[in-house]
Amino acid sequence: MSTKLVVIPTYNEKENVEAIIRAVFSLATRFDMLIIDDGSPDGTAAIVKQLQAEFGGRLHLMERAGKQGLGTAYIAGFRWGLAHGYEQVCEMDADFSHNPNDLITLSATCDEGADVAVGSRYITGVNVVNWPMKRVMISYYGSAYVRKMLNLKVRDMTAGFKCYTRRVLDAIDFDRVRMKGYGFQIEMKYTAIKLGFNLVEVPIIFVDRKLGSTKMSGGIFREALLGVIKLKFRKVRRRK
Repeated sequence: MSTKLVVIPTYNEKENVEAIIRAVFSLATRFDMLIIDDGSPDGTAAIVKQLQAEFGGRLHLMERAGKQGLGTAYIAGFRWGLAHGYEQVCEMDADFSHNPNDLITLSATCDEGADVAVGSRYITGVNVVNWPMKRVMISYYGSAYVRKMLNLKVRDMTAGFKCYTRRVLDAIDFDRVRMKGYGFQIEMKYTAIKLGFNLVEVPIIFVDRKLGSTKMSGGIFREALLGVIKLKFRKVRRRK
């Protein structure tokens, strides 16, 4: 068994899921994978089950009933990873907006001493391809707003491509994590920093999905922006 796990939440990703699984398993660094599918009506889970026969114990599937939110999916994945003894747990999207090759760099950054490695779109300018300008501006200035509100130095606060070490996930009280959408990414970074862990940003190029449809909505952005205000006044405690 690998000591490194990649967690990918899915909902209606039949166009991408087989390709992303094969891409991760083709890497020089060995990763296991956990796909967390929220009842995709398009048959995403069935594709993963077929591939399990090929990849054996490296490919795992968690099926949940209906859409329960990105944050709850990742927390379920983190709990599963801890229970199964993994030393690193990476999170990424299924749609190739995150380049699987960058998993190697994120994992190596944690091997070299980082507690959390963040795949950052904004550490060396704006490295986003094929996004509408409006969405780029919302993302870039949204991160600036969060950074200002929470007095943090992380450039890409909403980044969803990360590698966590076990010591970080062991310390976070998942029962106290409130945000379920993209605000979850902000809350997890803020919590890790407040607990004294070292976050290192690694430059990546983010490419908008080519297949399938985006899960982004106005409600997700509102949750993130309003949740930051509450987060600023919340006391962060280690899990006992």
